[in-house]
Amino acid sequence: MPIKNMIGIIAAVSAGIFAYTELTARLTSLETSRELHQADLLKKSEQLPTDQEQFILLEHIAGQVEEIDEEMKEMRNNTVNIDMLIKNIDRIRNDVEKLKDKVRANGSQ
Repeated sequence: MPIKNMIGIIAAVSAGIFAYTELTARLTSLETSRELHQADLLKKSEQLPTDQEQFILLEHIAGQVEEIDEEMKEMRNNTVNIDMLIKNIDRIRNDVEKLKDKVRANGSQ
């Protein structure tokens, strides 16, 4: 029996050492993977606060440019309408002057 006990103890210690070795290998692998993943994330996000602020300002200015572009498109139509109205006003002035001349011509007779 003592030999069976000794073999059992050696087998149990061997299994414990094997399990411990596998466990440490797995932990090392996971830690290495985590470190590499974090290094990749840090490398991708190596933006200085000034770079981030400039990006935010750039997005804000881009939004303002879009609003100004829409406003300019609306103003193009206003320019066409204003030109048409100026022509109409000039035509009306001419008509009024003709009417004044007719009234003056009728009044002098």
